[in-house]
Amino acid sequence: MVTTQQIPDILSPEFAHNPYPAYRMMREEAPLIWHEPTQSYLISRYEDVERAFKDKAGVFTTDNYHWQIEPVHGKTILQLSGREHSVRRALVAPAFRGSELQQKFLPVIERNARQLIDAFRHTGSVDLVDGFATRFPVNVIADMLGLDKADHARFHRWYTAVIAFLGNLSGDADVVAAGERTRVEFAEYMIPIIRSRRDDLGDDLLSTLCRAEVDGVRMSDEDIKAFCSLLLAAGGETTDKAIASIFANLLLHPDQLAAVRADRGLIPRAFAETLRFTPPVHMIMRQTAQAVSVSGGTIPAGATVTCLIGAANRDSDRYRDPDTFDIFRDDLTTTTAFSAAADHLAFALGRHFCVGALLAKAEVETGVNQLLDAMPDVRLADGYDPVEQGVFTRGPQSLPVVFTPAAG
Repeated sequence: MVTTQQIPDILSPEFAHNPYPAYRMMREEAPLIWHEPTQSYLISRYEDVERAFKDKAGVFTTDNYHWQIEPVHGKTILQLSGREHSVRRALVAPAFRGSELQQKFLPVIERNARQLIDAFRHTGSVDLVDGFATRFPVNVIADMLGLDKADHARFHRWYTAVIAFLGNLSGDADVVAAGERTRVEFAEYMIPIIRSRRDDLGDDLLSTLCRAEVDGVRMSDEDIKAFCSLLLAAGGETTDKAIASIFANLLLHPDQLAAVRADRGLIPRAFAETLRFTPPVHMIMRQTAQAVSVSGGTIPAGATVTCLIGAANRDSDRYRDPDTFDIFRDDLTTTTAFSAAADHLAFALGRHFCVGALLAKAEVETGVNQLLDAMPDVRLADGYDPVEQGVFTRGPQSLPVVFTPAAG
C-alpha cells in the first residue's frame, strides 16, 4: 500500500525529472490528494478529470482564472460562463475552423514552415526545438494577426513569461513580477495597433476580431488585447512542445517513424497519440462551486482543483498499455481527437475545449510534412536522448537531429 507521503511531490526534482511513475501511484493509491504548497486538490484519474472538464452543472468552474491568468492576460474568454462565454466564443471561433482556416490561414502556416526550414535544409543538422518548434507557431500567430514578425524575440519572451506565471506552482515572486510586467508591456504594444487596425481594416485575424459582431456584441480593445495575449501564450507554448514531442516520440520509435514517413495520412494519428502520451500541458485548474465527490473522497466548495492531464491520459482503466507510445492503438479516436468529443484530455473538453485545436492540428500536420520532406532520413544526433522538462507544461528542451542535406 502506497501512502501519500511516498508519492513524489509535484514540486520535487524527482517529479520534474519523470512524473509518470508518480502519476501511476496517484491514480492507483491516492486519486485525491490535498496539496498544501499549492493549496489545491490533485485529481489524477481519467473519469474524474473528464468530469471536471465536461461539467455542465456549474460544479467545476473557471473562477480560478481570476487569480491564475487575469493578472497576465487581462480578463479572457476562459473566465466567462453562460451566454457571455458563448457569445465571446462565437466571436473568435470562426477564424479557427472551416473555410476561414483552410483558405485564409493554411497558406500562412505553409509559408512560415517553409521559411524556417529553408534556413537549415542544406546543412544536414538542426536542433528542431530551437530551429523550428519554438519559432514556428509564434511566427504563424504573428502573421495571422498581421503583426511584425521582426518582433519575434519580444513575443517569445512575453509568452515564456506568461507560461512561467501560469505554472508558478511554488509562488516565486520574481516569476509573478515578470508576468505582471508582461501584461503592461503587451498592452502598450497591442492597444495602439488594435486602434490603428480599427481605422484601417484588412484581411488579417486582428481585423476580423475588430469587426466581429454577434447578437449586437463586439469586442472592446481590451477584449481583443487579452485574446491576442492568450493566443500567443497558449498557441505558442503548446504547439511548440507538441511539435518537439511528436518528433521525439517518432525518433524513439523508428518503426512508427517509418510508417508515418511512408503514409503521411498517419500524421494526425501520431499527433493524437503524442497528445495522449506526452501532452504539452500537464495540469489545468478548476474551482468548485459546491462540494463534489470524486474518486478518493469529497472536494469542498470553493476549492482549487488541479486536474492532472498527464496522469489521466495514461489511466489503464481508459487505455490499453497506456505507458506505450502506439500510433496504431485502437482506443484513441483520431477523427474526434481535435474536437470537443476527443477521448484524450490534452485540449480539455466541454465548453472550454481549446478553441485553437484545429489550428494546432493544421500547424503540426504542415510542419511534420515539410520537415519529413526536407529530412527524409532524419535521426537523432549520436548519443542524444531527448528528455522532457517542465511540470506545468512539458516537452523536450532541445532535439538535435542529423539528416542528409538537400542537394543544390
